[in-house]
Amino acid sequence: MSGSRQTERLLGGFRDKAQALGFDDLRILDARAVPDQLRERLSDFVAKGHHGDMGWMAETLERRASPTSLWPEARSVIMLAMNYGPEDDALAHLAAPETGGISVYARNRDYHDIIKGRLKELASFLVSRGGGDVKVFVDTAPVMEKPLAALAGLGWQGKHTNLVSRRLGSWFFLGSIFTTLELTVDDAERDHCGSCRACLDSCPTQAFPTPYQLDARRCISYLTIEHGGPIPVAFRQAMGNRIYGCDDCLAACPWNKFASTAREAKLQAREDLKAPRLDDLLALDDAAFRSLFSGSPIKRIGRNRFLRNVLIAAGNSDAAPLLPKVRALLADEAPLVRASAVWALSRLVPLAEFAAARAQHLPHEDDAMVRAEWTGEAA
Repeated sequence: MSGSRQTERLLGGFRDKAQALGFDDLRILDARAVPDQLRERLSDFVAKGHHGDMGWMAETLERRASPTSLWPEARSVIMLAMNYGPEDDALAHLAAPETGGISVYARNRDYHDIIKGRLKELASFLVSRGGGDVKVFVDTAPVMEKPLAALAGLGWQGKHTNLVSRRLGSWFFLGSIFTTLELTVDDAERDHCGSCRACLDSCPTQAFPTPYQLDARRCISYLTIEHGGPIPVAFRQAMGNRIYGCDDCLAACPWNKFASTAREAKLQAREDLKAPRLDDLLALDDAAFRSLFSGSPIKRIGRNRFLRNVLIAAGNSDAAPLLPKVRALLADEAPLVRASAVWALSRLVPLAEFAAARAQHLPHEDDAMVRAEWTGEAA
């Protein structure tokens, strides 16, 4: 059998295996054929400070620049997509401010665990049939998943910088298998955004300086997940009730009309995470937080950062019944929680009542971050 026919047969079986494991599409690119402009775009993103607190992006810039920078022996990169499309309106929570909005991808199990296990099984299948060495990656390694997926032909990076597929819309995860095998590559996908700017116009915090550029420091997903300190005052009202991530720009994309709901049961939303009540979330101590979000990506940000987000949502809710729990958190052990509770209280009570609370708490507060909230000096 000729080499090309053997490779074709190998890839045919590989694609069937990938589909059986729950992947919805896969495409291949040459690990060495990554244009210099991708490195330049990444360098520009970091140079402008658009990565915010994500210092690891600057630290790993050189390794992230191309697959062979990360692994010199790599010859082919297999990019895979797994659909996580919602069965309901992803933004329905915005109409119920007494609830919290959790990004669709985080409403069940941690996708890293699910996809990495499937990738390892798929990579083992590839080695057993074709030989070579492999490495698998899901989001946590210095790999430019979205640009590589676009080069492979899985889709194109839309004006919101996320990948868009004509078949899957915007709702899908990416994973990659690096291999030393020389595989037949696919054609890159061209941009199909045209004059549409729905994703840009939908952003609550105007996080896109220009089309195809994201300033993470203004992005609600970044602010609620990656950012460790207080939410900047300028973005608190715009957060609304988004307590973990933000799906507005994804949900706005017209290509989602071709999307389907997730096939993988572990990626389908848990009922209790579709629109959890803020009143219940404000009562979470560390043990209850860990129990509620066991196996969830939300667990990694920790209870204090999560309650920071919930308190911002409480402050935006105009829901007086939340006041007892907001007041209780003014005495929380974590300064980040106390500081966020101060802002929530300032939004939920009249000025005179807030002044009385400040007179009670401020003299005993020794944390500068919390004092700045009480005095109105927070940035």
